[in-house]
Amino acid sequence: MKLPDLEAWAIFATVAETGSFARAAAELNLSQATISKAITRLETRLKTVLFHRTSRRMSLTESGRGALERASRILAEGEAVEAEITAQAASPRGTVRMAVPMSFGIEHLAPLLPEFMQTYPDVSLDVDFDDGLVDLVGGGFDLALRISALADSSLLARRLCGVRVLLVASPAYLDAHGRPRHPRELSQHSTLFYTLSRFGGAWRFQHKRHGDFSISVNAQLRVNNAEALNPALLAGMGIALQPEFLVWRELKAGKLEVVLPEWSPPPIALHVVTPPGRVRPARVQLLIEHLVKKFAKAPWAERAG
Repeated sequence: MKLPDLEAWAIFATVAETGSFARAAAELNLSQATISKAITRLETRLKTVLFHRTSRRMSLTESGRGALERASRILAEGEAVEAEITAQAASPRGTVRMAVPMSFGIEHLAPLLPEFMQTYPDVSLDVDFDDGLVDLVGGGFDLALRISALADSSLLARRLCGVRVLLVASPAYLDAHGRPRHPRELSQHSTLFYTLSRFGGAWRFQHKRHGDFSISVNAQLRVNNAEALNPALLAGMGIALQPEFLVWRELKAGKLEVVLPEWSPPPIALHVVTPPGRVRPARVQLLIEHLVKKFAKAPWAERAG
């Protein structure tokens, strides 16, 4: 299938309406040579003449008159769609599809959405809450929030804020089983594990003087949503690595405490990621800017202070 030469048809309609190549060139901000080449292109493709040309005047041929109405519609439709998209950019409308981690999204993203919805009432939000690593392109998502140290990929990423991961347990558990002084001692403790960790079945730690240490975890409780570990933590069932945004209240209230505070898991951050190679609609860009503003500082860290 050979695509129609839509640009040439739009130029043809403008030439017919203005009555000359020169006036059409001025209206379209093109050179007369470009106008002439477009008309020649059409006539060669159609194997017919569209204009009678003399040194003094120009007029449509019968074929040209027959084509003018539809060519004018092509031009009008092109102008209309551009005007509509421009209007949407000024007053955005349409749907934004986004994927966010379950617990983080419910507690920290959902409260930010009403303000955006009030500001842009013609924008609809379709939010998928899922701790799994969704396929943005295959799933038709405009953006996603991801909490991790991002691996290299074709996705476009923007860092929003840092996220601390803390090793925590209840004071009652630690009073009963002792407070470890080195990560190797964790093998003697009950552990609770988040299965979607990027490190598989291991916990990794970093120390300013002692370097890195990794330990395999054989947990009594394994879950694919980290918030589900909190009841077991509070019941004194073991030790777990948890993002600060899930345990800041319990830490502040003294219901949990940080274990091995000098040993830190590798740093992670909250990112907004978008599919590669796409021009973002205004509605998507505006939502991203809203998130950038709201997560410029980690809100849970401020409340925990």
